[in-house]
Amino acid sequence: MKLILVLSAILVCNCVAYSQSGRRGQTIVVPVPPPEVVEPKTPPTQPTATPSVTAQKNEDYRCTDDGSLARVLDTTAEGVVDASKKPDVRAQILTKPAPVYTKEARRNGVQGLVVLKVLLSSDGQISRIRVQRGLPAGLTENAIRAACRIKFKPAMSGGQAVSRWLTVEYVFRLAESSIFGL
Repeated sequence: MKLILVLSAILVCNCVAYSQSGRRGQTIVVPVPPPEVVEPKTPPTQPTATPSVTAQKNEDYRCTDDGSLARVLDTTAEGVVDASKKPDVRAQILTKPAPVYTKEARRNGVQGLVVLKVLLSSDGQISRIRVQRGLPAGLTENAIRAACRIKFKPAMSGGQAVSRWLTVEYVFRLAESSIFGL
C-alpha cells in the first residue's frame, strides 16, 4: 500500500511539473516591404576642371586659390632664398592647420608621417612645397593643402625679410574608437 501511495505521489508530481497549458505558439508574420523601384542613373558628366594632382616624392607644388594643387615644373626657387645657417630672426609660425583624413585612408587604416619642405617667402606667402616623405590614399595631398594655409612671419636677416625653407611634419593617427565609427 505504501508503494502505491509513493508511486501515485511521484506520478502526480511529474504530471504537474511536465504538464502543458494546451496553448499553441502563434506564428508572427513580419510584413515585407515591396521592392524599391530603382531608376537608372545617368553617368556623371566629366568636370571641365583639371584633374586632381597626385603628390610625388621630391616634386615641388604650389598653392592655388581654389584649394587644388599645381605641380611646379621650374626647379629654380622663386626669389632669393637666404642660404645662411642662422638668420637674425627666425620665421615664426602663427597658425599650422591640421590636415583631414580621407575616407579611403580611414577605411584602409593608413597611418604615418608626411614630411614636407615648405618655402616661406619673404612676402609672407607659401611659395613652394616639396614632398620629402608621403603617404597613400590622399593623405600627402591633404597635408600639402593644410601646409598651404600656414600663416607665418618671415625670417629676418640684415634687417630685411628673407625666404627660408622649413621642414613641416604632419602625423596621421587613427584613434582606436574611430575604427568602429566608419
